[in-house]
Amino acid sequence: MPYCDRCALWLPYYETLEQHKEASNAHWPCDDCDRDFTSHHARQQHYIHNGNHHYCKDCDRHFQNENNLRNHMNSKVHQPANFRCPGRGCTKSFVTTGALTLHFESGTCPSGMTREQLNRLVVRADTNNYITNPSRLLTGPLGWSEPPAPASMWATERSWNGSAFECFLCNSTYRSLAHLNQHLQSPRHQDKIYRCPKSDCRIEFATLSGLCQHVEGGSCGVRMFRQVRDTMDSLTRGFNMLTV
Repeated sequence: MPYCDRCALWLPYYETLEQHKEASNAHWPCDDCDRDFTSHHARQQHYIHNGNHHYCKDCDRHFQNENNLRNHMNSKVHQPANFRCPGRGCTKSFVTTGALTLHFESGTCPSGMTREQLNRLVVRADTNNYITNPSRLLTGPLGWSEPPAPASMWATERSWNGSAFECFLCNSTYRSLAHLNQHLQSPRHQDKIYRCPKSDCRIEFATLSGLCQHVEGGSCGVRMFRQVRDTMDSLTRGFNMLTV
């Protein structure tokens, strides 16, 4: 017969012992570490200081990895939305430059800004190709750089492979033709005109929001460079000058 030392209590079965630990205020178990704490505070301190846990104390939430926790801490749950959309007729505000950029790229801003228009503005402004890749750009009739025109690709019923609609470019499959065409109109197969400015990283991105999120995430340490911070700040100021 199992016995609970802490509560000086005999239980008829091991199953009821576990139920007792779950229900009792004298037990605060950490299932991942197989440890039992005497108080909620003690277990919370364990979550905070143990590297195996990715824990937000304020929200009492666990995350799968450190990156997910960092994204949560940088979200509007914990950060002020200081980046107000400058688009005409839009009243939305965002926590990061990346989120504001994604808003423009999605085509949902009342101003009518699109991903293609945004790319054109950024490419023209980035005359030193600090965040754009010149090898993927075109030269316009007036001599300045232009992003390639987005490829307009549409799938038909012939994309059905017998069990799903299949993308002829990457072989990913979708349950409906509409979902496949959404995939084809997304940035997934567009030219990666943006790149991380850090010389030993140089990861390429098809969207400005992807680059912004990479910089803001700090995964390669590029955010630590002053020139990168200045570029991001200039990007934000440029958004604020838009009159779209």
